[in-house]
Amino acid sequence: MNVTGMVTSIQRFSLNDGPGIRTTVFFKGCNLHCVWCHNPETLRMQNDLMFYPDKCIGCGHCLPVCPAGAISADGMFDRAKCTGCGACAAICFPGAREMAARETTVAEVMAEIRQDVRYYENSGGGVTLSGGEVFCQSQFADALVSACAAENIPAAVETNLLCDFDRIEAVLKKVSLVMFDVKLFDSAAHRQYTGSGNEVILANIRRLDAMGIPLIARTPLIPGITDTTGNITAIAGFLSGLQHLQYYELLNFNPLGGAKYPALNMTDECATLSPLTAAQLERLRSAAAASGIQVKIG
Repeated sequence: MNVTGMVTSIQRFSLNDGPGIRTTVFFKGCNLHCVWCHNPETLRMQNDLMFYPDKCIGCGHCLPVCPAGAISADGMFDRAKCTGCGACAAICFPGAREMAARETTVAEVMAEIRQDVRYYENSGGGVTLSGGEVFCQSQFADALVSACAAENIPAAVETNLLCDFDRIEAVLKKVSLVMFDVKLFDSAAHRQYTGSGNEVILANIRRLDAMGIPLIARTPLIPGITDTTGNITAIAGFLSGLQHLQYYELLNFNPLGGAKYPALNMTDECATLSPLTAAQLERLRSAAAASGIQVKIG
């Protein structure tokens, strides 16, 4: 039986999720709730209706198909009544109503992946499983990585590593690269801004390094939260003890998820923040590089 999973999107020709040209599969569901998340549609395991009022042309086609009576005559809807069935999104040709994710099979995902095999071979790329958090759907991740391995397609994962390592170790043995986040080195601050401490994450990084898999560490630079010299220096010092770290990547703040928040009836707590300047990025890069590791700006 083919394993199914919830996927928010499949992005082809990705250049930011590992080496070479890649296909990135975004999993739905996350066990952290970072206040700066730029993929809020991935947070819940349940599917979500995304509503963009500016795109609504008032055609009324959605009214009769909503089984919950959640849509009013003016095109607005009561999200509390919405069951997430997707009936309205299926007929909304202007794109005012969209489902955040779709349930799909490994076979369906592999059919999309195979289209770009030549690009992977020529560029040193492959497939990246991302999210959300990949290991919130560990069975689907395992099945997909195994399918890639069977066809000699390199697979990588992006993960927050907040999970039971024994449960994911079998999957990790099948990948060619692991990209992980260290957002905040202070556990209390990590809990404040993500909903969880980081003790398990740091312990899992050490166990992962012992497996000998190539690693890329990342820190999203959130103004006023993660972008302090003290935080970056502490993280870089920890990473300098890893044997299989390829490099440490500092990711400039990404404000592109802002439009998704109102579509989900959620509040964007970082709506007023702006990306760091080139000078600020260089200052943090230099601070991290002082630990003796290679540092890149993403």
